[in-house]
Amino acid sequence: MPTAIIADDERLMRDQLLLRLQQAWPELEIVAQAKNGQEAIDLVVTHQPDFAFLDIRMPGKTGLEAAQAIAGKTHVVFITAYDQYAVEAFEHGAIDYVLKPADLERLSLTVERLKKRLTQAPDDMSTLIARLSKQIGQKPSYLQWIQASIGAELRLFPVEDILFFQSDEKYTRVQTNTVEALIRKPVRELVEELDPALFWQIHRSTLVNAKAIEGVVRDMRGRHLVQIRGSGEKLEVSRSYVHLFKQM
Repeated sequence: MPTAIIADDERLMRDQLLLRLQQAWPELEIVAQAKNGQEAIDLVVTHQPDFAFLDIRMPGKTGLEAAQAIAGKTHVVFITAYDQYAVEAFEHGAIDYVLKPADLERLSLTVERLKKRLTQAPDDMSTLIARLSKQIGQKPSYLQWIQASIGAELRLFPVEDILFFQSDEKYTRVQTNTVEALIRKPVRELVEELDPALFWQIHRSTLVNAKAIEGVVRDMRGRHLVQIRGSGEKLEVSRSYVHLFKQM
């Protein structure tokens, strides 16, 4: 029975990939899971799996650093939210890649390729790892997905589907076209993790998706309010951020 480990710092992503792998390759045994690159290295040494599914970006040691450390010991499959990294990896000899969130049809193709590798020695990926490390170092990494709670349920949302984030003292509201969810991360942290070209800070407690802005109006008190497309929401713009809308 072939074996593998999964390494990703997001639990929901690990669970989702595990489910898809069980569907696409029931015979594959996931012997352990890791939250960072160092844990992945340790698990490969301990379990000697046939495959290691490694998220490219993880805290501490990255997936690339882990891949470098375990080169020749196991076949590596990169997990990434970034298409350009995935294509680069596949074209230059990595076994394969999985795009977040894992799609069953695409993963089934990956599985077929992996089965053919079982009788082969793991690739030496030093050239690929050096190339990807340079590429990633040149480009900032922004959140692509947000894990948020709706009651007792934990859901995963693509960031482009989120209309705005709005914080209070304890929680941050995550608003999409259809649902409202909550996270504990404040806006001051999200500002550093979201693409500033997509999400504009309009208040110390509010981030808005620029593509969701329908217009800006002034109320009777002279406050600037952002109108959200397809919604009755109007979000206050503080004086520090009014300059963003001078041309509107």
